[in-house]
Amino acid sequence: MKSCCINGKIFEWILISRRSCFRAGVRYYVRGIDSEGHAANFVETEQIVQYNNSRASFVQTRGSMPFFWSQRPNLKYKPKPQISSTTNHLDGFKRHFDSQVLIYGKQVILNLVNFCLKNRNKSSTKVCVFFMFKAVIFILYIAFDFHKECSKMRWHRLQILVDAVAEMQDEFGYFMLNSDRKVVQEQTGTFRSNCMDCLDRTNVIQSLLARRSLQSQLQRMGVLNAGQKIEEQADFEKIYKNAWADNANACAKQYAGTGALKTDFTRTGKRTHWGLLMDGWNSMIRYYKNNFSDGFRQDSIDLFLGNYAVDETESLTPLQVQKDWKFLTLPVIMLVAFSMCILCLLMAGDTWTETLAYMVFWGTACALTAAVMLFNGKEFVDSPKLVQKEKMD
Repeated sequence: MKSCCINGKIFEWILISRRSCFRAGVRYYVRGIDSEGHAANFVETEQIVQYNNSRASFVQTRGSMPFFWSQRPNLKYKPKPQISSTTNHLDGFKRHFDSQVLIYGKQVILNLVNFCLKNRNKSSTKVCVFFMFKAVIFILYIAFDFHKECSKMRWHRLQILVDAVAEMQDEFGYFMLNSDRKVVQEQTGTFRSNCMDCLDRTNVIQSLLARRSLQSQLQRMGVLNAGQKIEEQADFEKIYKNAWADNANACAKQYAGTGALKTDFTRTGKRTHWGLLMDGWNSMIRYYKNNFSDGFRQDSIDLFLGNYAVDETESLTPLQVQKDWKFLTLPVIMLVAFSMCILCLLMAGDTWTETLAYMVFWGTACALTAAVMLFNGKEFVDSPKLVQKEKMD
C-alpha cells in the first residue's frame, strides 16, 4: 500500500495477492488440480486505486494448468511432467472453470509455457498441447511462448501479447466507484495467466496488463492529464515496478522456496546480465530446496491447514521414517571419490600416467555413484510424510 503523487495529486495505490487455501503446497509436490477442480498455486491478484473518494480495482488470477498432472522431484534439474492416464481430465477442467466463470465472469487463458512443434517429445510441449486441447473447448485460449518470443534479450516483444489482448481487456474493463460511491463500471472477466510454475513469467505479464488498466483508471479519475503516460512518471514508475517485483518474490518464496526469476525486468523495465546471474543463483537454490527440504515444508502446510489430523493414540510420529542404507552410503562414497579426484589433481604423481590412472579411477567411481543416485533419485529426495493422497501421487 503506497501513497503516490502524480501532477500534485495524492492517491493510494494498493497491490494485494490472495493465495487459495485449497490444494496448497510447494512447487513439485502440488501441481495441476484436484478432483474438486481446485488448482495448485492459485493466486488472485488485485490492484486498487483510491483518489478523492473514488475507487478502482483490476483483478487477475494465476494457477497451475487445470488438469491432472504431476512433476515429482527425483534429483534431476527438471523432472519430467507426468499426465495422469486414469482420471477424467475433462471433468476436473470443467469444475475448475465453472467456478472461475461463476466468481470472475468471462475467462481468457494466457498460457506462457514453452511450445515447440519441432520437438513434440519435449515435456513442456506435451503439457502445453494437452492444456490447449482442453482449453479451446470452453473458453478463449491464447498461447504465447514466452522464452521463444523473448529470447536473446528481446523483452520488448512482450508488447505483442499486450497488444493482442488489448481489445479483450477493454471489454472486461475494471470495477469503479465514483466519488458519490456509485458503481459506474464492473469488471466482467479476468485473465488467467500461467507458466509451468505460475511465478516468474506469469508475474511479468500480469504487471504489464495491470499497468495498462491503471493508465485508464488514473486518466478517468483526473490524476493523469490527457496524453500523459504512466511510464513518464519516474517516481511512480519506481514504486510500481518494485511493488510488482516484491509481489513476485512473495508468491515465489511460498511455492518454490526462493524469490522470483526475471524480477530485474519487472523492477527496471529491461533484462540485465546481472539479472541472468541472479536467476541462475536462485535456480540452484530452488534445486536444493525442491529436492532436499520441500517435503518438510509440504508437511507443515498440510498440518497448518488441517489436511492432516494428529491422532493422539499413535505412539510414533509418521515424520520418523527409517532411511534406506543407500541414503547415506552413496553420497559419502561420491563425496570421497570427488575429493580424491581433486587431491590427485593438486598432488600429481611422479608421472602423468600415474596421475591420469588415479584420476580415471576416482572419477569413474564418482560418476558411477552419481548415476546410481540419479537412477534411484526418488529415494534421496525429502518427500512429504503426513498426507498420502492423489496430490502426492
